[in-house]
Amino acid sequence: MSVVTERQSGFEDRSKARTSLAMPRDFLELLKPRVMSLVVFTALCGMLVAPGHLNPLVGLIALFAITVGAGASGALNMVYDADIDAIMTRTRKRPIPDGRVAASEALAFGVILSILSVMVLTLVANWISGALLLGTILFYAVVYTMWLKRSTPQNIVIGGAAGAFPPMIGYAVTTGSVTWASFVLFAIIFVWTPPHFWALALIKSEEYAKAGIPMMPNVKGPDRTRTEILVYTLLLAPLGCLPWAMGLGGPLYGIVAAAAGATMLWFAVQVYRLRDGEAAAAAAKNLFGFSILYLTLLYAVLLAEHALGIGL
Repeated sequence: MSVVTERQSGFEDRSKARTSLAMPRDFLELLKPRVMSLVVFTALCGMLVAPGHLNPLVGLIALFAITVGAGASGALNMVYDADIDAIMTRTRKRPIPDGRVAASEALAFGVILSILSVMVLTLVANWISGALLLGTILFYAVVYTMWLKRSTPQNIVIGGAAGAFPPMIGYAVTTGSVTWASFVLFAIIFVWTPPHFWALALIKSEEYAKAGIPMMPNVKGPDRTRTEILVYTLLLAPLGCLPWAMGLGGPLYGIVAAAAGATMLWFAVQVYRLRDGEAAAAAAKNLFGFSILYLTLLYAVLLAEHALGIGL
């Protein structure tokens, strides 16, 4: 019996043997609040940069529904991944592997919130945004978590679509449609995801190997991973400027996107060049940290320009 299987059996035994000791904060943790904050931010950006008028109350309720739906998919992810979460240092204290929430409780919690979030968004906004939210939840909880994550080193590439949908959903809330502009907002996050997560995977490759997750450094090796990071960053830098070229962003966005893209590319080059020792680890950490700032800057400037009446 593998380590993962033994862990999974242990979780099931504990879940059956005890009464729940869960506190409200434990259920909140199941929703992955840090991931939810990115969802809220990018979905809000999609809503506000979209052409047309959106009733503020409708927008607030829709944003809440999108947030809850994203959190629900995170809870479902934690249910299925409880065995490997217990092995990795950064996840072993999550509510299920730590024994604070039973897997059955987390499953019910995630399913109920998923249904309610899709229903509310469909009723308050439109069926297109509701369908996109449903597709996002299913893609993340089923396609990525149950299939891609444990079967292919391309898990992050394909699975990145789940994290890229929120701005497209937000855009659909306002317009009731999917357009090229909303697809570009989706594409930026989609292409950003591999270099972001592979930088972390270079640092945590031993833990991923121990957990049996076929991340790129463990399957193709760190050198191939560095090459892939550079290639995706080369694609990302001009892609990040596309909203300016399309008129979705204004001149400030164009300047920030170009500068941030060039900086991220510089960090990716350092990851490619430095391959041994502490310097290599530091380069990967720097890229991982800046990648978060990169995405935040792009979407923050889009929101700021919209507030100033710049762009579409």
